[in-house]
Amino acid sequence: MTAVLFALTALLWGAGALATALQAGVTPAPWSVALRMAVAGILLLGYGAWRGQPLVIPRRDRPFIALQGVLFFALAFISFYEAARRIPSGLAALVLSTSSLFAALIARALLGTPLSSSLLWGALCGIAGVAIIFGPGVATLGTGAAAGFAWALTAAIATAGGTVVGARNQQAGLPIVAILGWSALVGSVTSAGWAVAEGAAFAPDLSLRYIASLLYLAVAASCITFALYFELVRRLGPGKAAYTLATVPIVALILSA
Repeated sequence: MTAVLFALTALLWGAGALATALQAGVTPAPWSVALRMAVAGILLLGYGAWRGQPLVIPRRDRPFIALQGVLFFALAFISFYEAARRIPSGLAALVLSTSSLFAALIARALLGTPLSSSLLWGALCGIAGVAIIFGPGVATLGTGAAAGFAWALTAAIATAGGTVVGARNQQAGLPIVAILGWSALVGSVTSAGWAVAEGAAFAPDLSLRYIASLLYLAVAASCITFALYFELVRRLGPGKAAYTLATVPIVALILSA
C-alpha cells in the first residue's frame, strides 16, 4: 500500500509541475497560488464536514497549522511558480527534490527523528541520478537562471519545513482533513497578502488552459496529493516521505516528452 501511495503522489505531482508551467503568464504567481489553495481548502473542509469529521483546531495547535500553511501551502508554491517562470519546470522540480535532505535534517533538529546514513546516501544518489538527466541542458539557460535556481531552492526548504510541521500536527492527533483544509486556507490568505504587498494586480486568466490547469492543481495535485503525501509522512517520517519529490522530475520529463 505504501508503494501505491508513493507512486500516485509522484505521478500527480509530476503532472502538477507541467500544469504549474501552463499557469505562467497573465495571472501573477501569488494570485495563482491564492486561487489554487482557496479552492483546495474549501473542498477539503467541505469534504470533512460532509463526512462528519471534526474540523475545529484546538487553540494550542493553531500556530502550527498557520506555520504549515505559510511554509507548505504558500511560500513553497509561490517560489516554485517563480522558479518555473525562469527555468524549465523539470529543472525546477529537480532542485525541489533536494527537500528530502532538508526535511530529514529539520526533522532531526526539531522532532528528534533518527537520521540514518542510508537515508542521506539514498537521497544524494537519487538527486545525482536525476541531475545527470537534466545537467546537459543547464548551459543553454538564459540570464534568469540564477534567480530561477534560488526560487527553486527556497521552494525546497519551505516544502521541507512544512512537511516537518505537518508531521508534528499529525503527531498531535489532529484530523488530516482539518490540518490540510485550514492550512490551505492560511496559504491562500498568505499568498494573497504576498501579492498585495508586491503590488501585483489581480488579473485572472480566463483562458481554457489556465482554468483547466487550476482545477487540476486544486483537486488532483492539492486535495488528493496532499492527503497521499501526508499519509506517507505519517507512515515513513518527513525525510523518507519527501523522497517522492526526487521522482517528480522524472515523471514531469516523461509526460513532457
